This record gives sequence, C-alpha cells and structure tokens, in this order.
Amino acid sequence: MMRHDLPVDRWRKSSYSPDNGGQCLETQTTADALVAVGDSKNRAMGAHTFSPATWREFITAIRSGTL
Repeated sequence: MMRHDLPVDRWRKSSYSPDNGGQCLETQTTADALVAVGDSKNRAMGAHTFSPATWREFITAIRSGTL
C-alpha cells in the first residue's frame, strides 16, 4: 500500500547509508504501526508500507543473502 504526506520529522535513514547525498531509503513507523519505506530524495512519490513481520522477513532475507 502506498502512503503520502507522512510526517517529515519521523523519517530515519539507515546507519548503513552513507551521508554523501547518495541513494538511500528511509523508514518510519506509521500511526497504525506499519513500516513505511520511502526514497529520501523523492518523498512526494510516497512510501510503501509493510507489516512489521513482513519488513523483518525482508531484512532477514537481505542479510542472509537469500534475496
């Protein structure tokens, strides 16, 4: 599901993202406890939202190299 107009001050950049203006994703927890994921350079595009369990599965797959 896409979300727009999320609070700007709640976005968090990953500690793995360099601070050089490069491409990175930001996340925030929404008021209804979903994880919103958006492009830091184009917030007007909106953010995809995921359940916490789905987001954890995705991150686990990335870390383990299965995705």
